[in-house]
Amino acid sequence: MVDKLFAATKAFIVHDGKILLLKESTNYKDGANAGRYDVVGGRVEPGQRFDDSLIREIKEETGLTVKIGRPFFVNEWRPEVRREKWQIIGTFFECLSDSNQVTLSEDHEEYVWISPEEYKNYNIIPNLTKAFENYIELKSQ
Repeated sequence: MVDKLFAATKAFIVHDGKILLLKESTNYKDGANAGRYDVVGGRVEPGQRFDDSLIREIKEETGLTVKIGRPFFVNEWRPEVRREKWQIIGTFFECLSDSNQVTLSEDHEEYVWISPEEYKNYNIIPNLTKAFENYIELKSQ
């Protein structure tokens, strides 16, 4: 049984061919992946457009301004947060940034720009593996 269902947006922020990963802080109150790397994203608030939600999340978590591209992957994950079982359905977007100067929110403790193929070298959250595989496959076509 699931306690809550959310729609979420996730951003593969790209600058000079590299993708931004953020390491989740232990201070993040809704976190379920402290010490692991994730991409920017978050829940879509009721009544909010998905693109507005994604732009808001990117600005809050990184300070970056981006151009949102097309969605390239959809996935779901089921974390346990504050003793609740959540089901999150996330849509992944490629987003282009003119800058690599990141200002982290308190929910994250560090960031790194990586080549897509390097994702296996980082302790990423489990739902990112298929997203990276899909992204790499699409880029090779």
